[in-house]
Amino acid sequence: MARDFFEVVVVGGGPSGSTCARLCAEEGLSTCLIEEHAVAGYPVQCAGLLSTAAFQECEVSRKPVLHEVSGARIVTGLGSELSFDAGKTRAVVVDRAALDQEMLAAAAKAGAEIRLKTGFFGISGSHILTRGLSGKEQIRFSVLVAADGPRSGVARALAMERPRVYLAGIQADIPREMDGRLVELYPDASPEFFGWIIPSGKGRARIGLCGTHDIPGRFERFLRSAGAESCIHLVSGTLPLGVMPKTYGHRTLFVGDAAGFPKPTSGGGVYTGVRSARHAARAAAEACRRKDSSDRVLKEYEKSWKADIGSELETGFRLFKLRQSITPEEMDRLVHSLRDPGVIRDILQYADMDRPGAIIRRVLGNPALYPALGILFKKMVASYFK
Repeated sequence: MARDFFEVVVVGGGPSGSTCARLCAEEGLSTCLIEEHAVAGYPVQCAGLLSTAAFQECEVSRKPVLHEVSGARIVTGLGSELSFDAGKTRAVVVDRAALDQEMLAAAAKAGAEIRLKTGFFGISGSHILTRGLSGKEQIRFSVLVAADGPRSGVARALAMERPRVYLAGIQADIPREMDGRLVELYPDASPEFFGWIIPSGKGRARIGLCGTHDIPGRFERFLRSAGAESCIHLVSGTLPLGVMPKTYGHRTLFVGDAAGFPKPTSGGGVYTGVRSARHAARAAAEACRRKDSSDRVLKEYEKSWKADIGSELETGFRLFKLRQSITPEEMDRLVHSLRDPGVIRDILQYADMDRPGAIIRRVLGNPALYPALGILFKKMVASYFK
């Protein structure tokens, strides 16, 4: 007979959910993770580009790594280009399904009970209601961790206020020869965010974009501009930006995409999601130790993740909002200004995909950027008076 009580129940088997389940199990807590799909990592809804720091956070082997990149090339719609190469690995392109499966296996090895093909469909007090291979069941918990993605059923069931912005995205694998050292970014392919082409191995690349509207049309035009004649493994997904106003409540902690933790500057969610999961695991362990899952105890989770990554996420969201008002002409001028040798040196030395605050502060002090920064300053001032 299946066990019906666990100290911690995690909903969702992505990197955030698996990390939290593993850490809770390692703390000696009875832990159960439910995952609606039969295999972790499917359907794939991620570009699969992880900074070296994000990959280290996952604590996995090198097996999921498909490719390594050391720099980037930015190309505007009006023709300005900027390239920089650190000469060493700055990010890895991974097989997300393989990554997720290895992380879920680590949670199981640590002692977490994994229930695949088991979906969340409701909550009642300290019980979640599930549907799965064994039919309808109830699982009682002390602490619930919602790691169930941008459309979080747990958040909806608890009527929690959601992340501030949702973007739609499309990505496909394509045959393409390109400089394997560099990720290519196309800000005008989707003006609210950007488009990307990521080398994923010899003769292969991942092409995609995110935005607010006309995503299929933009994607078709982007494919044509890239000279892509065929697509392999086309996927779509949702990107939540702007962390939900309250990431705890009702004996529940919200982590990863379910809480809106993806970085507003890049859309990457693995680093911040796994960081949030680490803080959630500590908060869950403390609540179980005290036998108290009230907001009074769980609020420490929000304090801890904010102290860690809160300022970076808020800075990133302000930049995301600013991005919405930049015209193609202004973007072209900004990229052209970034080609200054001193700026490129600063980018190579200080740029951090996961914590962009340092490079932003650095380049703001470079006189070569003052003309372009004047554009941004006017935009920011104007936004305050809207």
